[in-house]
Amino acid sequence: MRWLFCSPTGNPDIDLLAVTTVVGNQTLEKASKNALYVAEVAGMTGVRFAAGCVRPLVRPVTTAGDIHGESGLGGVQLPDHFSNALEPTHAVQLIIELIMSHEPHTITLVPTGGLTNIAMAARLEPRIVDRVKEVVLMGGGCHYGNRTPVAEFNIYIDPEAAHVVFNGAWKVTMVGLDLTYQARATDEVVAKIAAVNTNVSSFVLQLFEFYNEMYKKKGLTFAAVHDPCAVAYVIDPSLMEVRKAKIDVELSGALTTGMTVVDLRGPEKTDLHTQVAMKLDVDRFWNLVVDALQRIGNTH
Repeated sequence: MRWLFCSPTGNPDIDLLAVTTVVGNQTLEKASKNALYVAEVAGMTGVRFAAGCVRPLVRPVTTAGDIHGESGLGGVQLPDHFSNALEPTHAVQLIIELIMSHEPHTITLVPTGGLTNIAMAARLEPRIVDRVKEVVLMGGGCHYGNRTPVAEFNIYIDPEAAHVVFNGAWKVTMVGLDLTYQARATDEVVAKIAAVNTNVSSFVLQLFEFYNEMYKKKGLTFAAVHDPCAVAYVIDPSLMEVRKAKIDVELSGALTTGMTVVDLRGPEKTDLHTQVAMKLDVDRFWNLVVDALQRIGNTH
């Protein structure tokens, strides 16, 4: 299983080819530095890194420093030097290069931020749409949003890009808020990860502590751990109940721009290329996360 992906993995079934970055949680520069930092913490080597689009397709830049902090990576202190480095290649070109140089239907795209890079790649080289195995994205929601009452942040910041991705002729699985809100950094989860007792698990706990505090300020008890859910689906789709449904994105609503409109009316339409994750096997999901942290082990 080969991935173009946005964070490291400790699962033996994954062949991680590249990490690409995009503006979103913070500026492109900060997001790229964070990718290199996470790779440093996880001891990641042999993976290509490239920075992508500095702004959305049409709209002005929207970041989320109010949620992710000034650095974009919570309150974690970042080092000045990294073992890995960004390639001079633009992320969009790298995505195209890797998809076109590998056998068809062997690469899965796993965007966990805005969809600008993916949409640009599909427009620049339309042949990749037929060659990609699947797009598994973290974003959207069926019933509510987080940036607005109806729009999830990753879709909201570049709805035009999301429109391109959802309406492409490739298989798209939306791992949105309906699913990710089920993956909470509870006291029990924190205890399990603390028991791993490595520098990598300690890093994860620092993130959990930061985000749990941020969620409490917003009146919620525990932070949702969004992005790993998309990763988990690719590793083991049986962790989630999914339903095929037509998904589109609102581009012009005065109050609904960025909303993922998911048609759940009537019986499931099995001939569609888009589907949405609805229910998570919470215990098995966290077991997968803990197993990955144990496999990574201490990296320094």
